[in-house]
Order: sequence, then C-alpha cells, then structure tokens
Amino acid sequence: MSKKADTGAGDMTDGSGDRAAAAGLRGLPSRLLGLTAAQADRLVGEGLAGADARKWHYAVLVALQESGPASQATLSRRTGIYRSDLVAVINELAERGHVERAPDPADRRRNVITITTQGRRHAQRLDKLLAGVQDQLLAPLSPAERTQLTSLLVRILDHHAQAARRASGGPSA
Repeated sequence: MSKKADTGAGDMTDGSGDRAAAAGLRGLPSRLLGLTAAQADRLVGEGLAGADARKWHYAVLVALQESGPASQATLSRRTGIYRSDLVAVINELAERGHVERAPDPADRRRNVITITTQGRRHAQRLDKLLAGVQDQLLAPLSPAERTQLTSLLVRILDHHAQAARRASGGPSA
C-alpha cells in the first residue's frame, strides 16, 4: 500500500484540486478538519523552516513573551511539549541566543527559561511570517468567515478540553 493510501492524504483530492472523494467522505467534518489540519501543518512547517525555525520554537517563544520567565515544567504545561522534547527545543533556542537558561534562585534544582531581546525580535519576525501563512491557508475565506471559523474551532477545542478535564477528575473551568 502506498504512503498516500496509508495516511489518507490525497483522499479528498488528487493533489491538483480535482475532488476525487466520495460525497459521503466529503461530508464528514472530522475528515475535513483532519485534512485541513494536515495542510495547515505543512504550510506552517514550510514557512517556519524558511526562517530556520520550527513550530515548537515558536510555541516556547510565545509562551515566554506572554507569561514571562518559566521553569521547564511550566513551559511544558503551557506549550503542550513533552518535558523530554522541550529540553532539546530550549537547547536549540539557547544556542541561537533566543532564550537564556539559569538556575531558579528559589530552587537550584530547576532552571528558569527567559526570552532574550534577540528572541523577542525573532518571535516578531515569526509572527509576521505566520500571519502570511494564515492568509495563504484561509485565502478562500472572507475576513468575516475567517473570524467565524476561528471562533467555531475555539468552541470545539474548549468543549473537548473541558470534557477531558471532567473525565480525568480535574477542574472543568
């Protein structure tokens, strides 16, 4: 079986935009979301690669910009990056001068990660780059449709996040 058949990629179209999928498949929102997410991930990955970055680099920089310095454990929770993977991301960002790692004065066993001025500038460049990627991804939609789509996706994600917290016994709000 080909990789294309294994992943389901291309089942909606043949790559040229020719709609090849059965109507029953084209009407499944879960399938459409998955295929669109794969396209979005490809566009974001390509865009960030052109700036010598990866999506996890961006996630860490945004989390540090928005919430300030954090321990690696806190960054892991904020970004959804596994702690073991986060170490490599932080190492890459530190090597490029985008973050600094220093022992936490309150607990020398852990490190606190801080975004640098160079990291802030890099994050701003990535913000602009990703705005262009969003425009490319959402090109067929009007500004109002883009806003509506984003709102609907947030509602779906929030609903399932709350359901998962309830199922795990965590707080539901």
